[in-house]
Amino acid sequence: MTNPTTDPTTDLSAPGTARILDRGYRPYEGPRRGARGAMRSLIRHSVQRVLGLKRNVWTKVLPFLTIFFAYVPAIVFVGVAVLLKDRFATEGVDINDVLPSYGEYYLFIWAAIEVFAAFSAPEVLCTDRRTGMIGLYLASPLRRDTYLMAKAAAVGFVLSIVTLGPPLFMLIARTIAGVGPDGVGGFVAVAWRVVVAGIIAAVLPLAMTLAIASTTTRRAAASAAFILISLGSIVVTEALINAGGSKTLFVFNLPYLPIELVARLFGEPAGKIWSSSASVPTSSLVIAYLVFTALCALFVRTRYQRIRVTR
Repeated sequence: MTNPTTDPTTDLSAPGTARILDRGYRPYEGPRRGARGAMRSLIRHSVQRVLGLKRNVWTKVLPFLTIFFAYVPAIVFVGVAVLLKDRFATEGVDINDVLPSYGEYYLFIWAAIEVFAAFSAPEVLCTDRRTGMIGLYLASPLRRDTYLMAKAAAVGFVLSIVTLGPPLFMLIARTIAGVGPDGVGGFVAVAWRVVVAGIIAAVLPLAMTLAIASTTTRRAAASAAFILISLGSIVVTEALINAGGSKTLFVFNLPYLPIELVARLFGEPAGKIWSSSASVPTSSLVIAYLVFTALCALFVRTRYQRIRVTR
């Protein structure tokens, strides 16, 4: 009997001549990491996607340019502290009176934070729903809640690069240059505030951008909506306050609400960051911050519980 795979007169490309030559099944023998392993993989992949890693060069331009602009003020201020420290000492000028405080530093980078938040969550949420990848993710050990937790962790990590990294860099550099806090105790006292400040500056924008990105599959639309809502909250609240409204309306100034909280965390006078907030109690700022964050988180979870997914 002639074997069709070796007979030169047999044309396997012709209709009706296909043959199954071998059949077999091999089970997966690799490690099974479960839901935690799936979350770690999703976090890593999402961080790479936001930063444009393992993608073409154009996808890296915006994230790395934003990170660069966030670190430029810290580099400049540290350079001033190092180069002019002796001159200021000779003239009897306290270097800390020349350099911005850690709370004031966020005034220099708030735009970078907003831009980073505007494109990061849409990049990882809208894309999955538009391409149908969310169905494949949910066919794994991931569930809707763990999927959202992984995405939030990835976006939060990326945001921390611009909310936590620059002030922490400034603290370490100032300490090395001899113009930072004195002693181990002083360094620790400032360091924990820097870490908490970075978290405060990141969480509200994170919750907002996730909420907005959950409403559309179009990344550009989600990013534009985030910017419009953020900038619009500044304009509207200031217009209402200037028209005679209550100063408490400052809590709706979404970009500057976290910055004012950060300033007060470092013990800076109320209203130093934004004059309209001078008479607003810290408790009101904290409550508003927590309420806005919780509402955004609840909105995202509700949206994803109702999304129909084809697996």
